[in-house]
Amino acid sequence: MKSTINKHRKTTFLFLSALLIGLIVASCALPKKESKSPDNLPVTVLQLTPSDDNPRNSEGDFITLDDGRILFIYSHYTGSSTSDHAPAYLAARYSDDGGRSWTDKDEVVVENEGEMNVMSVSLLRLQNGNIAFFYLRKNSTEDCIPMLRISKDEAKSWSDPVPCITDRQGYFVLNNARVIQTQDGRLLMPVALHQTPGGQWANKADLYCYFSDDNGQTWQSSSQVPDTTDIVTQEPGLIEMNDGGLMMYIRTNGGFQLLSYSSDGGQTWSHVEPSNIPSPLSPATIEKVPSTGDWLLVWNNNDGSNPEIKDKRTPLTMAISRDEGKTWEKIKNIHDDLDGWYCYIAIHFVSNDNALLGYCAGSQSRNTHLSITNITLLSKELIYGE
Repeated sequence: MKSTINKHRKTTFLFLSALLIGLIVASCALPKKESKSPDNLPVTVLQLTPSDDNPRNSEGDFITLDDGRILFIYSHYTGSSTSDHAPAYLAARYSDDGGRSWTDKDEVVVENEGEMNVMSVSLLRLQNGNIAFFYLRKNSTEDCIPMLRISKDEAKSWSDPVPCITDRQGYFVLNNARVIQTQDGRLLMPVALHQTPGGQWANKADLYCYFSDDNGQTWQSSSQVPDTTDIVTQEPGLIEMNDGGLMMYIRTNGGFQLLSYSSDGGQTWSHVEPSNIPSPLSPATIEKVPSTGDWLLVWNNNDGSNPEIKDKRTPLTMAISRDEGKTWEKIKNIHDDLDGWYCYIAIHFVSNDNALLGYCAGSQSRNTHLSITNITLLSKELIYGE
């Protein structure tokens, strides 16, 4: 009897062992579900929402400081109006962990020194190590000029503001996160001129590129970007190409971004031409991925064919180009809410080619279009994933 029991136990053990091995092998052969870890998803790490005496938060930019902290400065509106002309000052938030968390309270960086407001921030680490801080000082619909302050102590203090445009007067738009410095050290500032003193407001702006070869002390204007079309042109951006040329990309009402090119450092420009970037009347942003030189495009991938979102600033989409904008791949939505309103994007790369985005993220139905700003963290795995 004892021998029979032992044989039975041995047989049972061998059977269970074989079954366990079979289950392990089978489980290894099954396709694994995609992980839903943060690496696979955009993570909104800060949302700046409106409140009493703060109807709108918008149009910011980032800079990484020498101590590793990240500084984000944006337009903090006051009063009750969300208009572009409503009162606003420039406020700062900080992150000390690579953008994963942010300080809770605003630090006022620039009081409202304009008769209307100050808004639309561009931050840039200059090749000499200083930080350049650009913003618009708006006094009226005939007087809106980009200003520049410099910090030599990692944003602890700033120089007095100086105007970047002195050769003409008018209402100039310089979007947030738009100023670049080329490999040879030239600063470039793309602007849209909508009105001059005594003139009429024009939705179709005249486009120029101002440039400086002395770290912003003096500026010169390019010739006007040639354009014989009837397409509305606004809010230009720039990116430097591998051969030292420049590409300007332009918000339009034509259903796509327009492009113009310069081969002389931004002094003259080619006639505008259509791009392969479908878009409503909304700005796009393009930045280079540090380790690869690929272009990361973030914009509203909306050609108007869907009547539910025709002319709306949704979805918010990203794409990669490995050939300087000739083709785009890895196209995927960051937000696809039909009710969303996404625009005025700043892109800032942090460690390991992860990217921070700062952008307006309001709602159409709640009429918070430009009132809410999100800071969202994108992993390199997400950016380059399918």
